Amino acid sequence: MGAGISSVFAGQGATVVTCARRAVDGSPYEFHSCDVRDDDAVKGLVDTIVDRHGRLDVVVNNAGGSPYVLTAESSAKFNRKIIELNLLGALSVSQHANDHMQTQPQGGSIVNICSLSGRRPSPGTGAYGAAKAGLESLTQTLAVEWGPKVRVNACVVGMVETEQSELFYGDADSIAAISKNVPLGRLADPADIGWAAAFLASNLAAYISGASLEVHGGGEPPHYLATTNASAIK
Repeated sequence: MGAGISSVFAGQGATVVTCARRAVDGSPYEFHSCDVRDDDAVKGLVDTIVDRHGRLDVVVNNAGGSPYVLTAESSAKFNRKIIELNLLGALSVSQHANDHMQTQPQGGSIVNICSLSGRRPSPGTGAYGAAKAGLESLTQTLAVEWGPKVRVNACVVGMVETEQSELFYGDADSIAAISKNVPLGRLADPADIGWAAAFLASNLAAYISGASLEVHGGGEPPHYLATTNASAIK
């Protein structure tokens, strides 16, 4: 999903800087190795970006994810790592970015990539869902604390078709079947998330802060609708 977000921002003329623990082969964007769970490394990354480019206008906190592990079987170490990656990492990046953005005449914008998993039951990814719920709450708090110089918003993302889709949604036939449950008839393309993030970061959203933009193709209809025989619903 990060590649789709980066592509949209680059296409709109932004200088895109990416980070991860390991480089992605063939990426056209400036890359820095950084584990967002390491606060000292995050500070060094943000300082380096500002030193090299002179300012930091936008941050998109997209790092995250979780393997499927039922909560009864997840260890304390596993849960801690998932929460560090999906919540505390975004907090660390945002804090160090805010330190610079507050000193800039133009301020800055932060976009947090949240998930529907933080708004509904998340079986198999309990710590992830809890962390994403926390990130959406954090978005609202930071918008209050850091305005007016810095705007902070969230994209609440549904199902996205990426290079790892088969791990979560199955093969092409399974994805096609799942897509029928989405009102818009398909899973999101990573660029769909990119355009939503770019809007929130842009001057078109100059009076939007503390908001959550749902990017889920219309949502997921309640399961009971497929089984009920209520005439009013039919």
